[in-house]
Amino acid sequence: MREDIGVATEARKTEGGTASKILDVAERLVQLRGFNGFSYADVAEELGISKASLHYHFAGKAELGEALIERYASRFTESLDEIGTRPVDARAKLAAYAKLYGDVLQRKRMCLCGMLAAEYQTLPEPMRDAVIAFIDANEAWVERVLSEGQRAGSIALAGPASDAARLIVSGLEGAMLVARPYGDIARFDTAAEGLLAGFSARAVSRGSRSRSRD
Repeated sequence: MREDIGVATEARKTEGGTASKILDVAERLVQLRGFNGFSYADVAEELGISKASLHYHFAGKAELGEALIERYASRFTESLDEIGTRPVDARAKLAAYAKLYGDVLQRKRMCLCGMLAAEYQTLPEPMRDAVIAFIDANEAWVERVLSEGQRAGSIALAGPASDAARLIVSGLEGAMLVARPYGDIARFDTAAEGLLAGFSARAVSRGSRSRSRD
């Protein structure tokens, strides 16, 4: 009986390991080519397994896509939670947030959900919902950081924090897209730093003093 249990446990580990490898390969392919730019055959060939094995773990490409977003969003949320607990001001948290995108670009990839957003109209409905949920969660996190910074005096906002959060998330995704064909992370870093600097209370204060002198 114990032997049977051990065999079953090992089987589950093997199955889980294969599923994880499938997700790893599929995630990289989406970040490089887009969801419509790869097939089950591509994944199967890279892993040296049959397409039947892929269908065993993920019934179809739509199910694989949902699993990809779920895992990616979970990892991103963990990173945001870690940044949120750091004993630093809002400007430093926003800089760390931008670095998450920069780190992806450094590996010559794009944000998974950013790539999927570009293909939104061709995605299955559950994947569309998951992409929107990812964007909404990011905007909500940035909005909270901006509001905290505004209360602490390190962030200056000309309008609602929600509007500024949308601008930041959209700006970072766009900066990745423009920097990608150049293969130059510095282009992204410059754009990200300029974007975030516009919300610094110090920058706003200096700008106000300059206008006063004029």
